[in-house]
Amino acid sequence: MLRIGLLTSGGDCQALNATMRGVVKGLANNVKDLEVYGFMNGYKGLIYGDYRMLTSKDFSGILTRGGTILGTSRQPFKLMREPDANGLNKVEAMTQTYHKLRLDCLVILGGNGTQKTANLLREEGLNILHLPKTIDNDIWGTDMTFGFYSAVNIATDAIDCIHTTASSHQRVFIVEVMGHKVGWLTLYAGIASGADVILIPEIPYDIDKVVAAIEKRSRNGSGFTILAVAEGAIAKEDAALPKKELKKKMEANAKKYPSVSYKIAKEIEEKTGMEIRVTVPGHTQRGGSPCPYDRVLSTRIGSEAAQLIMDKEYGYMVGIINGKIKKVPLESCAGKLKMVAPDDQVVQDAKRIGISFGD
Repeated sequence: MLRIGLLTSGGDCQALNATMRGVVKGLANNVKDLEVYGFMNGYKGLIYGDYRMLTSKDFSGILTRGGTILGTSRQPFKLMREPDANGLNKVEAMTQTYHKLRLDCLVILGGNGTQKTANLLREEGLNILHLPKTIDNDIWGTDMTFGFYSAVNIATDAIDCIHTTASSHQRVFIVEVMGHKVGWLTLYAGIASGADVILIPEIPYDIDKVVAAIEKRSRNGSGFTILAVAEGAIAKEDAALPKKELKKKMEANAKKYPSVSYKIAKEIEEKTGMEIRVTVPGHTQRGGSPCPYDRVLSTRIGSEAAQLIMDKEYGYMVGIINGKIKKVPLESCAGKLKMVAPDDQVVQDAKRIGISFGD
């Protein structure tokens, strides 16, 4: 009898269900006796023993379904070693649940924080596999995360729709794309939608250069400009501040502006007198059905995870490198962010065609 556990943790995204389906189908078609336990609402289910046995019916028809059939929650890694409100040792509780069910492996789907806890459980002696999901595409050790391209499609569609009204009214529009620490999603969606300015956390912007890019378009006869701005976009002068001063300034800005895009809009208005509009697609970028690319990627990742389980190879993240599905040791990637390098080829290609990054 092979017994595995599944859980999805952190922010939801497209293709979580498709990935779990890949794991279970890969095992069910090759293992005679299989039991699958689903932990509800992320690590909470593992901590408090909230789980249910899953059957083949649970994985039927979910390839195209967004979200997660198991539910999810955020359990900060930095608090995992701290007892809960009732004094419960969370790490001990998770290991006890694992052993109580006599699991052969626990398959964990999630982003960076989820991955760090997965590695913690590996260090505790549990058989763990991590499958990398995030719309941010910021997990070290894999070229792509499932959920990313689906989110790119949605963010791109949002910016595409803004183009028509921006050109009709001859206005400057800012579309704020998700991404607090990294800018992959904004970068790809900005290029795909023909944005004129792309601002991402890894390349601090100079507002005067952003304004110069807008005014250059006006001089060339373009009456509108589209800015794709990441949630975590930061001005050069702010990026140069010590952490404590930056935190204080960010707190002050949060009282004045709903987000960084509104701050940028105000500064552009003051410098140009132009009318600026801000659009925030928000959590729509996490929702809906996974795109075909993500369905294929998640199925392949899930299938490879099934093979690793059958081979009794644990302690890995399953990612994709140069088009090939690969196993990556968890200890080598946990806790690392894959950032956009300012000299990344994609950035240079974008600059070559005239896209401004405000630097």
